Amino acid sequence: MMDDMASYSANRRELGAPLVSVRDLRLTLPGAGGPVNILRGVDLDIEAGEAVGLVGPSGSGKTSLLMVLAGLERASGGRVLLAGHEVTALDEDRLALLRRGMIGIVYQGFHLIASMTAEENVAVPLELAGACDARRRARAALAAVGLGHRLRHLPGQLSGGEQQRVAIARAFVADPALLLADEPTGNLDQATGAAVIELLFRLRAEHGTALLLVTHDQALAGRCSRLLHMADGRIVPEAAPVP
Repeated sequence: MMDDMASYSANRRELGAPLVSVRDLRLTLPGAGGPVNILRGVDLDIEAGEAVGLVGPSGSGKTSLLMVLAGLERASGGRVLLAGHEVTALDEDRLALLRRGMIGIVYQGFHLIASMTAEENVAVPLELAGACDARRRARAALAAVGLGHRLRHLPGQLSGGEQQRVAIARAFVADPALLLADEPTGNLDQATGAAVIELLFRLRAEHGTALLLVTHDQALAGRCSRLLHMADGRIVPEAAPVP
């Protein structure tokens, strides 16, 4: 499936089709008072290599949109295409293959495995894919984020900024076509967060990776080539007031 993805992605880019295409995306989840409409008909295109910032109030559906794009949450309706593959139609096994081959994710809370070293955490996606050089590539990825001297350290022995750099190395180690970043500086102080963002944008440019960045920080979102606003489960026109 990974070979098919690579060839299909190349063909799609040659034809000028967007890397990500979302149409009428809907997500409804059960709640104590009845069904809750989280996403209410989202339309979105992201071009290969494009950086898109997504802002909006808490509860507007930003993180839910990322989770559906990554195949970590099942949509209730609509369609998501990633390099021509219909994410919303894949079973769990094929979703896992798609994520492993094409998507990197950086969370606010790092999501590192506490019992694994930095090197082991970064190597995980490669080892799951059966890469014979997983450890070598993990070491190179950690060196690229300035942590070549922290390979054997557990997450609990690293600062918050170092943990997020490990998470960024893990996200980029398989050279994904799309990076999803959910408030990547939310748990960091201002100076550390600024350094992490510089690193993330530098690696994104070096790899030619498309980025969808969810943040409450308008200045941070403004570093992207395009800025979108989300409110009440929809992407709204930029001029529209956001609660």
